[in-house]
Amino acid sequence: MPESIINEANLALDRYDGNIFVITMRKAPENRLNSAYAQKLIGAFNTVRKLLGADAEGAVITKGNDAKFWCTGLELDESDSNPYANSEGFFPLLATIMDFPFPTIALITGHTFGGAGPFALSHDYRVMNSKRGFFSMPPVDLGLHFPGIGTLPRLKLRPQVARAMLLEAKRWTGEEALKDGIVDFVAEPDKMLDVALDLARKWAPKAKMGVFSLLRNELYGEAGRAFREISYVHGKSTGSPAKAKI
Repeated sequence: MPESIINEANLALDRYDGNIFVITMRKAPENRLNSAYAQKLIGAFNTVRKLLGADAEGAVITKGNDAKFWCTGLELDESDSNPYANSEGFFPLLATIMDFPFPTIALITGHTFGGAGPFALSHDYRVMNSKRGFFSMPPVDLGLHFPGIGTLPRLKLRPQVARAMLLEAKRWTGEEALKDGIVDFVAEPDKMLDVALDLARKWAPKAKMGVFSLLRNELYGEAGRAFREISYVHGKSTGSPAKAKI
């Protein structure tokens, strides 16, 4: 049985096998991200980092709480009252995951829309529901942009796939996302967690020499730098507000 580390209304953190952690998003109704919730997720990642310590084996899985939604992006209305919402939450969350010293796995339990795209791509591995849910980044249809929005698709995906994601707002099913290399595995809804846990156990030992994040940044450091450059910035705009909202 997993050990409960955090058990709150909208977020849980559970520990498996001593060094595998599962963050469960359960922010009704669709796990949308605002600045406060992004900071709560950052806090969960930091809790794992502190519990494991330096040069340790470990991994983190970020999952949704049901088979309908993983995350449907940002609470776009927040920017109406706080123009720095993403700089205070979403961008630091992406930067935290890109710099995390342990392997990370996005367990994409269901629909993954908008800002959830870079959120999922910031993880090292992705496991997606084979039966339900779409993966889509529609900023081109929303009139939305922030510096660095294209770095993860460009660095992690084939050029044609990155183009379809960013410029065409294509929607992928799990099987289609696997074929195009957006996700690494698909699994039946009742097997998804087991697949993710097996993956976490497989790669957790790769963190024990303390260079996992350093080597990740050799591959994708441009994305981490882009997100850090617009995190906690209040003296200038760090992106254009969406012209349409979903």
